Amino acid sequence: MSGHSKWHSIRHKKAREDAKRGKVFTKLIRELTVSARAGGGDPTMNPRLRTAIDRAKAENMPADNIDRAVKKGTGELEGVRYEEYTYEGYGPGGTAILVEVMTDNKNRCTAEVRHIFSKQNGNLGENGCVAWIFEKKGYLSVPAEGVDEETLMDIALEAGADDIVEDAEDKQFEVYTALEAFQAVKEALDAKGVTYQAADITMIPKNTVKLQGKEAEQTLRLMDALEDNDDVQNVYSNFDISQEVMESLTTA
Repeated sequence: MSGHSKWHSIRHKKAREDAKRGKVFTKLIRELTVSARAGGGDPTMNPRLRTAIDRAKAENMPADNIDRAVKKGTGELEGVRYEEYTYEGYGPGGTAILVEVMTDNKNRCTAEVRHIFSKQNGNLGENGCVAWIFEKKGYLSVPAEGVDEETLMDIALEAGADDIVEDAEDKQFEVYTALEAFQAVKEALDAKGVTYQAADITMIPKNTVKLQGKEAEQTLRLMDALEDNDDVQNVYSNFDISQEVMESLTTA
């Protein structure tokens, strides 16, 4: 889980810079549109859309933008039709990498993703080659400062959380839930005034691969290049890189 949580922290910081270029809004609009098309425009009946709306609000997306994106998904407004695809591959050191995209041109997207893998010392694989390593779960990161672990456990577990893990390096608690329990846990934390840095439906690796040195640097470059592609929504990996190495590479 360490690779996931550390990369999630990097993404959270990077999102602030991406927001300046509009990249975050672009990706969120696609998620809002596709979720509404897949499950309808009522967030009370569509958990995926509800999560997307929450994320959009957390990024201060204007309500009008959210509304238009949802209406494009339901067909009330015209818009580009995006399709969802997942790519699987391997990074330096044999790490597993899962890439979720939303695109209006699969051929272009496939070529671009393949090029990124090749350029950054990775390999695009066949469908199913690494997907089995990951589980879809709800994930919330809660800063350790200002919250008592026992209180957090009582709130989260009572609401249906599966597990709570302390990440001493990042000074946070990681709350993991089944998909169906994610919203209930999130609402329980909100009700008790517990602050969280991130709340997402995500892919958690069942095992990790420890990296250091050149392989660690190459892996982070690959992840960053994939994230920077306009069609890519999410990138997941099972790497484990120490906090010290991670910070030295991401601030270099």
